[in-house]
Amino acid sequence: MAIIETEATLHEAHRDNHTHRDVNGGWLRPAVFGAMDGLVSNLALMTGVAGGAVSQQTIVLSGLAGLAAGAFSMAAGEYTSVASQRELVEAELDVERRELRKHPKDEEAELAALYESRGVEPGLAREVARQLSRDPEQALEIHAREELGVDPGDLPSPAVAAVSSFGSFALGALLPVLPYLLGAGSLWPAVLVALLGLFLCGAVVAKVTARSWWYSGLRQLALGGAAAGVTYALGSLFGTAVG
Repeated sequence: MAIIETEATLHEAHRDNHTHRDVNGGWLRPAVFGAMDGLVSNLALMTGVAGGAVSQQTIVLSGLAGLAAGAFSMAAGEYTSVASQRELVEAELDVERRELRKHPKDEEAELAALYESRGVEPGLAREVARQLSRDPEQALEIHAREELGVDPGDLPSPAVAAVSSFGSFALGALLPVLPYLLGAGSLWPAVLVALLGLFLCGAVVAKVTARSWWYSGLRQLALGGAAAGVTYALGSLFGTAVG
């Protein structure tokens, strides 16, 4: 009895701990990319403009314009990209659906051959394929997973991707502008807030990807700082040349 209880306990522990995060959803990549892009691009834009020795009003206006233009551009790009990808997958699913309807035995044999290639005994592979093929929708899902690498019931949403991109980009792009809107009179508070935001954003991403938080945060900090430094130098150079 003790052995049975121990095995049950181990089984429950495995069941409770053996869970995975959603890696196919349409929100994570555009949200992360949008926040990073908003921070880096708007910080670089504002430092580049500031390097040209322009007025504070011009820097703030550039930051707000960069926020609006970037957010709408990201949303439109993500919507188009994800919609095109989804339409391509749906077209391939229609092809597979027609094949299952016209040549069910061939598709069943194809599935059995796939299981055999993975080490399943031939007779058992044929029986598994036969049972799984009895339900057309289940058969379509299995063939889609095995042949296309997609889950028909979990395709990314273009609208979710677009909204995620818009909101995250706008939030990231707002950080460099925020100190000016709160009364800052120089570029440095905006730079410090943006760099802190990059570090925190990188650290948060590490929670999702299982990377170490300090490595991910420092990596984003270094990349954003480098972009800001280069554009500031270019702004100073071109500002002097134009002036």
